Amino acid sequence: MGALALLTFAVLGLMPLRRVRAVREGHAKVNDFRYGESAAVPPFAVIVNRNYMNLLELPLLFYTICLMFHAANRVGALALILAWSYVALRFVHSVIHLSYNRVLHRLAVFAASNAVLGALWILFFV
Repeated sequence: MGALALLTFAVLGLMPLRRVRAVREGHAKVNDFRYGESAAVPPFAVIVNRNYMNLLELPLLFYTICLMFHAANRVGALALILAWSYVALRFVHSVIHLSYNRVLHRLAVFAASNAVLGALWILFFV
């Protein structure tokens, strides 16, 4: 859980760097960020915000199931392997998303991470 939170904070830290770069290079104006992002914001800045939102959406179910395993005192080897696999896949997803961003590569990793997350939930209730 801590590793995924660290990834989330790292992406959050990248956001202002990309936004400042967009303004400094003249690709956007400060007011383009007044209500989040306008259409004038370049993709290299927008993509970080989208990745950050990804890290706050479905991972909520990851944090939840991890806490459920802990509260039920049922953390075992398989749960740990699945949890670390999920974190690794989300890391790879972020790297793809924030670098070369090939959609099919990103989709494959995203789907794999969702399958692992689903397996964690099934493991808990089986």
